[in-house]
Amino acid sequence: MTEIKKIGILTSGGDCAGLNAVVLSVVNSAAQLGWEVYGIHNGTDGVTETPLSYELLTERNFSDTPWPRLAGSYLGSLNKGVKMESQAEISARFGKGVAELGLDAVVVVGGDGSMNIVSNYCRNAGVKMVGIPKTIDNDTPLTQYSVGFDSACKVCTDAVDALWKTARSHQRALILEVMGRDAGHLAMRSAVAGFADVCLVPEIPYTVDGIIKKLKSIKAKGRNHAVIVVSEGVHTETGEMVSNTKNLIGEKINGGIGEYLSSAINAKYSEFQTRVTKLGHVQRAGDPTAFDRALACAFGAKAVELLKAGHTDVMVALNGDKLVTYPLEEVVAEGTTLLNKDSVYVKAAIDMGMYVGEIK
Repeated sequence: MTEIKKIGILTSGGDCAGLNAVVLSVVNSAAQLGWEVYGIHNGTDGVTETPLSYELLTERNFSDTPWPRLAGSYLGSLNKGVKMESQAEISARFGKGVAELGLDAVVVVGGDGSMNIVSNYCRNAGVKMVGIPKTIDNDTPLTQYSVGFDSACKVCTDAVDALWKTARSHQRALILEVMGRDAGHLAMRSAVAGFADVCLVPEIPYTVDGIIKKLKSIKAKGRNHAVIVVSEGVHTETGEMVSNTKNLIGEKINGGIGEYLSSAINAKYSEFQTRVTKLGHVQRAGDPTAFDRALACAFGAKAVELLKAGHTDVMVALNGDKLVTYPLEEVVAEGTTLLNKDSVYVKAAIDMGMYVGEIK
């Protein structure tokens, strides 16, 4: 077993609150073992592009700053899809960059996509890797929570609370479109926490008539306002994507469902005026919650512990109150974790009278 002396850490994919706490935890835990930690800038670009972009991280120059308490990524991240190059070519450059830095292993902080892509680079280049799950979508497989989800839930719940106040003032049905890609975890959790009236998620079909029925029941009970939460990955009532926008590699980008619903509701029901708020990248910001900070520290320390013990090609995960690990191949094979329609939060929403779609 090769003795670890120097490791790298990078953040990949969309940013979120808690990333800097992960970096702090890795740096401090590695320092106890006498290891050096190099922060790789801008995801894998830092070791695949010329010149290499990185910095030595120490307890003093990282811990004695406000960064661990802030959202975003101190190191910078990469969220632009797989480049139009072969896996073999990028893996070779990745391996060359890691070798140039003299790294014995890499800690990768990323979501399900990053675990797939970067683990391939590391495996092809013969580089040891431990993954730490992070995403506001909470759709990374095999872990109960990913870093960043709880903080994003707080931002969304605060937005629901704010919209409820102005909806009441203006007697409107306000629609909040939140992120989540094809998974409805963020929408459902924040809708329940914010006591919304309607929550639509990609996993559960809905009808516009079903939404209007709920709005009519609210009006009949004497309330003159409502809040609707919808996940960006929700399609039209008949199943089409709303947006035709594509990313750099040709994949369709979610969005626009809020405006679609507003028009569809207004065309059939005039008792409530509707307005749309698309929360956007605000969900990635805000100070990390206590839960995300603690989870980040636990994940980071565990990653260092695993490397010390000689483990590689694994991801750290939370299972109840225990940290466990899964082989990266198993994580990738599992695929994206969608919202379970039998989730306790979906059940709570239904039991409280929230319209969540047409559940059989």
